[in-house]
Amino acid sequence: MKHFTLDGKVRKVGNKAVIKAFRKEGLVPCNLYGQGIENVLFTVTAKQLGGLLSDPGSYIIDIVLDNGESYTAVVHELQFHPVKDNCLHVDFLKVSEDKPVVIEIPVQISGHAIGVQQGGKFRQALRKLKVCGLQKDLPDVLPVDITSLGLDKKIRARDLSYEGITMVTQPDAVVCMVKATRNASAAAAAAEAAEATE
Repeated sequence: MKHFTLDGKVRKVGNKAVIKAFRKEGLVPCNLYGQGIENVLFTVTAKQLGGLLSDPGSYIIDIVLDNGESYTAVVHELQFHPVKDNCLHVDFLKVSEDKPVVIEIPVQISGHAIGVQQGGKFRQALRKLKVCGLQKDLPDVLPVDITSLGLDKKIRARDLSYEGITMVTQPDAVVCMVKATRNASAAAAAAEAAEATE
């Protein structure tokens, strides 16, 4: 999986006024926690963080702090402004190469669904799936081949499997489907009727 580097500046616990001042300076307060470490408080620039958040991909984050410390982490939780939609706070979870990581990875659709060729409409319900695996086994994308997806058929999380990683998304969660339109349903019914009379 790809890595993304964030440069952080260590901060102390602050009240609302301090946090507000950070944001006014174009900084986003962050918190790093995980097994074997005490919580690490730091800030990153909104501009650099924006480079990460604007990318639809998933990354392992290399956090490099101004005190010389560095950590490997994943984004655990993001808080956004309800109106402006800018990021207000980020929680990072420390990870290591020898322990499984739970992370969301983008779905990559391939193929042309047979149901669409029959007049149906393709719909992708999930853009990312949550999986668990070692860093070395985590792919950049999760390929999903929809070639054999027929009318009114669905691909669920339980239908997918990938080497070296375990699916964490709920098994019944619908990843994508082909929904039959009225015209497609009528055509299919007519085709069945024609076959029955032959």
